[in-house]
Amino acid sequence: MQNPFTDYLRSIAHLDAESISMIEERTREVFFPKGHIISAAGTVSRNAYFLIEGEARSFYTNFSGKTITWTFHFNRPVSNIKNLLIVDYKSFLNGQPASLTNETLSDIRAIQIRKSDLDYTLEHSLLCERAMRKVSDQSFIVAYDRAFTLLTMSATERYQKMLQEEPHLLEMFSNQYIASYLGITPQSMSRIRRNYIS
Repeated sequence: MQNPFTDYLRSIAHLDAESISMIEERTREVFFPKGHIISAAGTVSRNAYFLIEGEARSFYTNFSGKTITWTFHFNRPVSNIKNLLIVDYKSFLNGQPASLTNETLSDIRAIQIRKSDLDYTLEHSLLCERAMRKVSDQSFIVAYDRAFTLLTMSATERYQKMLQEEPHLLEMFSNQYIASYLGITPQSMSRIRRNYIS
């Protein structure tokens, strides 16, 4: 049976048959219904999920109580690692309570990767370790870019950046979720869109 997670790893790094078998023996396909909280802020993320089908989002609540969408998750040709991998990466690595809540926006299918199984795989396969290092590098880059965007850009600049780099989001998700991704209200986003178009 084809494993989309190992297919992805093979697209970014060399894996031999033994490494692929080791990964596939220690991962499994899971299903979550729409509206399900896969993992919640304040709990430890002991699993990561590689998305096969469906949509989800990661979000947090800021100091003023506003919900901010950190990442959208989906598996399409335009997807990158932040879209494909559902996890609070810091919690997954250090065993501390997560800052992000992961919520399904539709029924989803995913490959579950347990932290203990990942540790075993990395310890016993140098090729797997190299592949996961590339995943970690990609994850760091996109997290850095996301944080830098929220901290340094105006709402209009964030909207323009999304149009340039992720225009597909506007077709895939509601205005409410897009606004929360930009860190603004739906009303503010509507005003920016009108001004930007005009």
